[in-house]
Amino acid sequence: MAVKYFKYDKPFRLENGEVIHGLTVAYHTFGKRKSSGNNVVWVCHALTANSDVADWWPHTVEEGKFLDPAKYFTVCANVLGSHYGTTGPLETDPETGAPYYDSFPFITVRDMVRAHQLLAEALGIRKVRALVGSSIGGFQALEWAIMQPHFAERLILIATAARSQPWTIAFNESQRMAIETDETFGEKDPEAGKKGMRVSRSIGLLSYRGSSAYNATQQENDTQYKLVGFRATTYQQYQGEKLCRRFNAYSYYRLSQAFDSHNVGRFRGGIESALATIRARTLVVGISSDIILPVSEQIFLYRHIPEAELFLINSEFGHDGFLVEHEKLNRLLKPFIETPL
Repeated sequence: MAVKYFKYDKPFRLENGEVIHGLTVAYHTFGKRKSSGNNVVWVCHALTANSDVADWWPHTVEEGKFLDPAKYFTVCANVLGSHYGTTGPLETDPETGAPYYDSFPFITVRDMVRAHQLLAEALGIRKVRALVGSSIGGFQALEWAIMQPHFAERLILIATAARSQPWTIAFNESQRMAIETDETFGEKDPEAGKKGMRVSRSIGLLSYRGSSAYNATQQENDTQYKLVGFRATTYQQYQGEKLCRRFNAYSYYRLSQAFDSHNVGRFRGGIESALATIRARTLVVGISSDIILPVSEQIFLYRHIPEAELFLINSEFGHDGFLVEHEKLNRLLKPFIETPL
């Protein structure tokens, strides 16, 4: 599927008061929308993913899966500040005629959702069968369900939380500190900060995977004598390089700050009050070995969202389990989306 673009010709005001002119939102759609509109599923993507769900969430947009294109019209929009087509640091600032780079404004999860609400309005989508989000995608789905309580009939929250906790913020700050040590960060160059981002990504992976995943997938053959060149070291280096080939440091920096900004209770009388306003039938899914957004966060959501169900997926892959355990997710999500309310 080819990427599509929505252009907003009015000033887009951010939560902090700054304004983006010429907002563009990149998005993908899969399947066909019924005339009744009751087969729309909106997916909110995670930190460095893109709007092509079939690209980053394997075995989901397939026949017999929970995003079956023969049944559902799936929409996924790239988030504000990203590297994949939506207005971000490498895009041209219409006010200056040059790319934003480090002058790109601070953004929040609510800003991301408001941009996608404009897209939904432009597409004529007033209600969706299901709103799905994992990780920071879950942050977005939560915000949307609170901002527009009747937009989603079903809400699916995977490995996510009602707010970013100090533990999560500390990991993100360590990643930003790594980027800041790169002397090129701040230069008006799309390659700036990539040496620092390489290290940053290796820090982030520790939180996304955790010890269980590393010990299961990067273990050495104990019959071999080895003092250097361990699988875990080459894995870290490879993953750092891999991100540098497809992303930029300015987006990574801003998106991590947006992650930290997440708090559904902000200006709403607190988190519990905000969650109580959700009207969608909700499925909350936790990953047993997740250390960055642990199961305790999903239990909190389950306890405070009306009409919520909670399921736990047993996995060694930590937070990234939502990407790896697609078969287990399908067994949960497919009937939840299909079953009439």
